[in-house]
Amino acid sequence: MERLYEILEEVRSDVDFRNCKDKLIDDGVLGSFDIIAIIGELNEEFDIEISVDELLPENFNSPEAMMELIQKLQEEM
Repeated sequence: MERLYEILEEVRSDVDFRNCKDKLIDDGVLGSFDIIAIIGELNEEFDIEISVDELLPENFNSPEAMMELIQKLQEEM
């Protein structure tokens, strides 16, 4: 989880992801370019492949949701 926070902070250093209560997608904290950058970093760092089918707001609305997606994709490999 720590590495995920580091990646998120690299992409958007102006957001406190550890304490953010907003939904990252639904509340407009992250935009489409942010998501593209995050997906690229996650794919590389965690050796996963996030497909178009997984590009749902609920998978990116919080760091916890992203971690669940990462773990699910790692288990499928």
